[in-house]
Amino acid sequence: MRFPITATFTAIFALALVALSIPVTMRRVKVGDPVGDSTDAVLRRRIRAQGNCIEYVSLGVIGLGLIEAQGAPVWWVLSISGVLAGGRLLHAVGMWRGSAPLRGLGIILTHLVLISGAVRLLRDL
Repeated sequence: MRFPITATFTAIFALALVALSIPVTMRRVKVGDPVGDSTDAVLRRRIRAQGNCIEYVSLGVIGLGLIEAQGAPVWWVLSISGVLAGGRLLHAVGMWRGSAPLRGLGIILTHLVLISGAVRLLRDL
């Protein structure tokens, strides 16, 4: 069985993670702090943006794949995939800019996707 929507968004999220990881590495080199969460505020924000991506996208992608495997309508899978991507983007931008409203909206969208995905998965058991 193929999961083209999940595969596409997994690829997008993988590239996003790399895009979030490179600035962490560059900042670590600049401040001379090769491991840990650091005392450098910029590095800490970058680490948390990267970490949040890993933490939420992993479960989100698993859910997307299971929902797609259950035969959910394409429009529904695309919609929640897009909202998850948008939420993660808003959160990352908010972390980088120190914008609580963007971060907040990003996490709300992410939570809505996880909740709606969980409800759909349980409903379709």
